[in-house]
Formats: sequence, C-alpha cells, structure tokens
Amino acid sequence: QVQLVESGGGLVQAGGSLRLSCVASGRTFGSYSMGWFRQAPGKEREFVAGISWSGGRTYYADSVKGRFTISRDNAKNTLYLQMNSLKPEDTAVYYCAAGSFGSGVYYYTEPGKYNYWGQGTQVTVSS
Repeated sequence: QVQLVESGGGLVQAGGSLRLSCVASGRTFGSYSMGWFRQAPGKEREFVAGISWSGGRTYYADSVKGRFTISRDNAKNTLYLQMNSLKPEDTAVYYCAAGSFGSGVYYYTEPGKYNYWGQGTQVTVSS
C-alpha cells in the first residue's frame, strides 16, 4: 500500500514556474514507476510525465516537453515536477501516481494502469 500526497500548486502568471512535490508513505516507493497526470475542468485526465523506479528514464507528453522536468529522490520518498514557462493551458489539477509494471515497462500514459493516486494539487496559470 502506498499513500501519495501532492503539494506545491498555486496561482502563477504565464511564463512563471512552480515545483510540485509528491511524498509517498511506505518503504516501497523506490520500487514503483511514477507519473504525473493533470485534469482540467471538463476534460479527461491526461499524462504529463513519467519516471522509472530508479529515475534513470523519464518521459514527457509533447505538450510539456522542454518546459517540465520530472525527478525523484528515493531516499526521501519524494517525486517532483519542475514546471517552467507555464502557459494558461497548463491550468489543471495535477496528480501523482504510482504503478507497478512488468519487466522493461517504465511508464504508461493510461491512468488506469497506475495503482495508487494522490488527491491532487491545483495549478492555475493566469494570462
């Protein structure tokens, strides 16, 4: 069982930056692949970024590539999402998720593949 708690959201002007954190409970954080997803009002939850259990492999949605950076610190049971050059279309509730995948699989873009979810943190980007 893994419990995830996100923080770091807020209101920022376009072009600004935010850093989201996701703290996991339990001693097995380092064995899970992790992902960030977001959901805007009236839209489906979408994949933002994923990272392998070791942190050695990262993946990004095209919409955030070059602007967002996912990282993790397994010693601190913490996942991060550094968001730079924010745009109004980045406005959404951001969720972290943990998944236990098969050998050689480091991420999925489908939310249903992940086993555990945080409660979400709101990010609002004003124009």
